[in-house]
Amino acid sequence: MDGILVYQHIRALLEDGALASCNPAIAPAQVQPASLDLRIATRGYRVRSGFLPENATVADRLEESTLYTFDVTDGHVLEKGHCYVFPLLEHVEKPLPYTIRANPKSSTGRLDLFTRLLADHCGRFEQAPPEYTGPLYLEVVPRSFPVRLQTGTSLSQIRFAAGNAMLTDDELRAEYEREPLLFRDDGSPIPVDEAKIDDGLCMGVALKRDKDVTGAVGYQARKYSAVLDMSETDAHDWFEFFDAIEEPKRGRMIVEPEEFYIFASKERIRVPRHLAAEMTAYDVGIGELRTNYAGFFDNGFGGSTGTRAVLEVRPHDVPFLVEDGQVFFKLQFFRTLEDPDVAYGDARLESHYQGQGLRLSKHFRATP
Repeated sequence: MDGILVYQHIRALLEDGALASCNPAIAPAQVQPASLDLRIATRGYRVRSGFLPENATVADRLEESTLYTFDVTDGHVLEKGHCYVFPLLEHVEKPLPYTIRANPKSSTGRLDLFTRLLADHCGRFEQAPPEYTGPLYLEVVPRSFPVRLQTGTSLSQIRFAAGNAMLTDDELRAEYEREPLLFRDDGSPIPVDEAKIDDGLCMGVALKRDKDVTGAVGYQARKYSAVLDMSETDAHDWFEFFDAIEEPKRGRMIVEPEEFYIFASKERIRVPRHLAAEMTAYDVGIGELRTNYAGFFDNGFGGSTGTRAVLEVRPHDVPFLVEDGQVFFKLQFFRTLEDPDVAYGDARLESHYQGQGLRLSKHFRATP
């Protein structure tokens, strides 16, 4: 059967020793409904450029490209715009018949931290092939703010897929017809014939206030800020790092090249308990916009009446006019091997973004 492994399967891999960790051991809290959080180890490498180790080990490439190394046991500041590589505490101890896929965690993307998983002799970022064994590494580039992190900080997560788990558009439409996936801000379902399904479920951006987006409609990163300590939750004042974007006239605004923005989706999204989803770019034909820094949605995200997706947006090349409701991204849905024992929003998990409207990362105090 094709599908993504879920909570109980990942726990079984840990119990079997297929996935292991340097000290400290993998903690139960790292296991999510369909993914496993990864943590950086004790040593960091400042490298002159990113790389793909298709014909070498990551360690070999680090020998060639490292400018200096540093210890992160008690914390270290990463400078904005510099490229770093970190060995991860977790590694694959036994060969598995699954493709490993990775993506930044939600909080990582909302801080404009660009991350990519690296694996030995692998010519693609963010994945490792079936039967892979060995260490895992993470490339990290702070794009907007200098950040302080330390051993054990979790920036990325991995999931395990057997075969082709992605739903076709026909399968996705059938899921939608059984139970709606998109909702308006008042919680009413959007009918399937009003949903746009095109190689995934297409969704828009919100630039007008409503029941969920009651204050600012977006945030733009400040060019100069203090250091953001990733070990502290609810600790930073948002206005030291972002400027609030008020509702624009006529519901449209121009976003500027190479600036970083946070917006909310126009629709609420519900991910059924038996599925997971991944945010992907809608179409390069709409413009050079990156909207999927951190785009994995675990089973159960959104509850019964949906939750807004938060978009991390960085335009490229030219200024770009954005309008309220404009299709901006899409979600591709994936079947899981079975329902997870624990779904997103469960009290046993730290589900920081269930029921969110427009929200910055968990590191900030209340936003307007």
